[in-house]
Amino acid sequence: MRFALVIWCSLLVLAHAGTLEFKEIFKEVHAPADVKTVTAEFDFTNKTDKEVTISKYESTCSCMAVAVKDGKLRYAPGESGLIRAEFDMGNFSGEIDKIINLYLDNAPLQKPSLSLTVRVHIPVLINLEPKTLKWDLAGKGDPQTIKITMNHTKPIKVTKITCSSEAFKSELKTVTEGKAYELVVTPVQVDKPALAILRLETDCDIEKHRTQQGFAVVRKPTAAEAAAAK
Repeated sequence: MRFALVIWCSLLVLAHAGTLEFKEIFKEVHAPADVKTVTAEFDFTNKTDKEVTISKYESTCSCMAVAVKDGKLRYAPGESGLIRAEFDMGNFSGEIDKIINLYLDNAPLQKPSLSLTVRVHIPVLINLEPKTLKWDLAGKGDPQTIKITMNHTKPIKVTKITCSSEAFKSELKTVTEGKAYELVVTPVQVDKPALAILRLETDCDIEKHRTQQGFAVVRKPTAAEAAAAK
């Protein structure tokens, strides 16, 4: 609810964001699982009585390229333009927010005139829950489980599990072949910190989803965790 209120307020003051009026400053894109890039476009118009200059525009992430249509940076009263963002999907999955900062008429670099948000929804074909298993330092070293669920239209089989550290032992259990598995992980000891990457290899037909990673860690609990345990 709070997030929705923030978005609503942002849209409410849209006409006053800088001196260019955008039709939208927040866009959601639902991407197919096998797509490599997605594009979002933001239309705007100079509705003032003065020329407006885009002095700088930038993406806050190297995985998203930003461009202004035709490279045009100056807009006379009444002129319209478009900013295009292209997001490289890489191995991302789930819900991801990417930000574009826009500076108008030499706005200070520490304060963008406005920000545009692209929210990309990428299907999670192989879901690990939780992705990180945690044990308290000098606590109990009981086994914990990562549940692996396949959400593809085709079965996905786990072909290999590797652990980057000998500080943990792991065992894969099949619940439903191609659909559900359990990865049971046990620390060898909990008297010193340890960290491991659990690499999950599958036969998924979409290459970028084929390999997933989980984590196991033995560490000192945070103050909040320690207080909650009392």
